[in-house]
Amino acid sequence: QVYFYVQPDFASAASTDKQHFAQLRDAYIDVGLDSKNEFRFRIGQSKVPYGFENMQSSQNRLPLDRADATNSGVANERDLGIFFYWAPSHIRTLYSELVRSGLKGSGDYGVIGVGAYNGQTANQYDLNNDNHVAARISYPVKIKNQIIEGSVQAYNGKFILPKSNLSSGVKYKSDLSYTDQRAAVSFVLYPKPFGVLAEYNMGKGPEYNSVTDSIETKDLTGGFITLCYMTRIKSHVITPFVRMQYYSGGKKHERDARSYSVNDSELGIEWQASKNFELTAMYTISNRRYEDHLLPSNKQDGSLLRLQAQLNF
Repeated sequence: QVYFYVQPDFASAASTDKQHFAQLRDAYIDVGLDSKNEFRFRIGQSKVPYGFENMQSSQNRLPLDRADATNSGVANERDLGIFFYWAPSHIRTLYSELVRSGLKGSGDYGVIGVGAYNGQTANQYDLNNDNHVAARISYPVKIKNQIIEGSVQAYNGKFILPKSNLSSGVKYKSDLSYTDQRAAVSFVLYPKPFGVLAEYNMGKGPEYNSVTDSIETKDLTGGFITLCYMTRIKSHVITPFVRMQYYSGGKKHERDARSYSVNDSELGIEWQASKNFELTAMYTISNRRYEDHLLPSNKQDGSLLRLQAQLNF
């Protein structure tokens, strides 16, 4: 009934010119309150239960990056806190099967997840005495041969802008404290063989305003939809996919709570030669505005092709 998990990261960037530093990604313990661990507490640094794609590991996620709209709420997906999770044993078994069978599950984060966390993201000091709180409800349902899952989630807190992320001359609140709250809905149709993942969130957070040259609390909104088709040829699994994403709002973790307007379309294909190796190719067509005090007028568009080889173990 006591389980611990530690995941190091040996390829973090300390700055734009300093690469491959070691740091902790996860470091937590699960404490089960019953013999089946249907009720459990997770204590330490772990993923914040917000969103479905945020919960997916890179092994299970099709696109190479998580979508801006939901991931901008919790960069690196993790923070230091304590969360309570509940799920009946047959749902916990299903969560495990969705990952083990390669159906792009998110893992076991309970039917109900609720808790409190620092709010400054992983490996960062807490800068106030107020905790963020988060809650999530997610339930998978089998309908004949198909499995669908719907989720609702939200978080609320006060985010403190780190002074190291502020440009000289930009205007900001004297206490550096900004409202940080969001709510999101998620829908998953697991790929058997056609799959859909769609998420949308909205809320409020700090964002740079180029008109006033200041960081203000502003509305944010955005989401994405990913469509895929999974084909199995002997031991090979081939999954072409397309994702369209939109986001308008700030990114509180970036310099001056950088203001973003994102319109991206992505085409890709994942080839799993075996359960231990996969190769992904993804072509992105991007139209983005991202502005801060140093670049108050900055809109760019273009396209790029990326390849990723991954070892799974």
